[in-house]
This record gives sequence, structure tokens and C-alpha cells, in this order.
Amino acid sequence: MRRLGVVALLAVGLRGCATLGEPEPSLYQRLGGREGIALVVGDFVANMAGDARVNARFKDMKGPELEKLKSHLADQICDATGGPCAYLGRDMKTAHQGMGVSEAEWTATVENLVKALDKRGVPAKEKSELLGFLGPMKGDIVGR
Repeated sequence: MRRLGVVALLAVGLRGCATLGEPEPSLYQRLGGREGIALVVGDFVANMAGDARVNARFKDMKGPELEKLKSHLADQICDATGGPCAYLGRDMKTAHQGMGVSEAEWTATVENLVKALDKRGVPAKEKSELLGFLGPMKGDIVGR
């Protein structure tokens, strides 16, 4: 009887080990790496430029400035999601100092990011994780 108990315990333990498997890929990987993030960022910036609620902030940006913005955004997302990038841009408080970003503009920005993620078929879990990384930046952006 004791032997049967040990065998059962061992079987349960081995089954538990089998469910551990490989660790889940990083959010960076699940977003499609640099390429996937670049596609989302491109769509996001296009959404922002086409949105009357926020596009006044982008109307004077020329090609090189827009590309720099996209590069910074992609690096920031890559860095925040476990990718091999380092965001070297200014912190959000400094970058938005004196801009007076409103709550409505913040909401529009989040909506435009979600729209870009949806367009690229990013699943709800990954969307939620990414927004969870970016959400805490609100205090450094709104009203600055």
C-alpha cells in the first residue's frame, strides 16, 4: 500500500513538472519583436496624425521629426516589454513639460494606440500588458 502511495505522489509530481514547460515568451516577442512593434507604432502615429483631437500637436512635424518620434516610441515599447532595446530619449515628465496635455488628449492617445494594436491583431492579453506598462506614465504626461 505504501508503495502505491509513493508511485501516485511521484506521478502527480512529474505531471506538475510537465506543466511548467518553457517559460512564456516576453511581451516583446509576443508583439512580434522589433518588426511587430514598428508596425504598431507606424499605425499609432498615423492614427494620431488623423485624429482631430490631437493632431494639432503633430501638424508641424516634418519627415525626419516623425521618424525620430517613431524610433523613440518603438525603442520605448521594446525596452518596456523585455526586448533588447534601450530607450535613450527624455523621460516623460521632461518630454512633456510645458505642453499642457489634457485628460481628453490622453484618452485619445490611448484610444489611438488600442486602434493600432487592434489593426495588427494583437490579442487582448498582450494589449492589456502593454497598456499596463504605459499607463503609469500618465502622471508624467497629463497637465505638464
